[in-house]
Amino acid sequence: MREIMGTMDGIWPFGPFMFLVFAALIVVPFWVIFAKAGFPRWLSLLMVIPLANLVMLYVFAFSAWPSLERKSGG
Repeated sequence: MREIMGTMDGIWPFGPFMFLVFAALIVVPFWVIFAKAGFPRWLSLLMVIPLANLVMLYVFAFSAWPSLERKSGG
């Protein structure tokens, strides 16, 4: 068990950096999608939080999109 844990010591300094990279890979596309749909862009930050991302996807999928309401006139 110690041998396995010892190999993780070298990865630890990159952990926070890798989290930021993966968070950016998730947040940036949703930032654009939410903007095009007419929702506040900050909602894309919820996509990094477990369970909040699932709830937000369902809200996003089944709610009326503000950008489509503006195009149809109401």
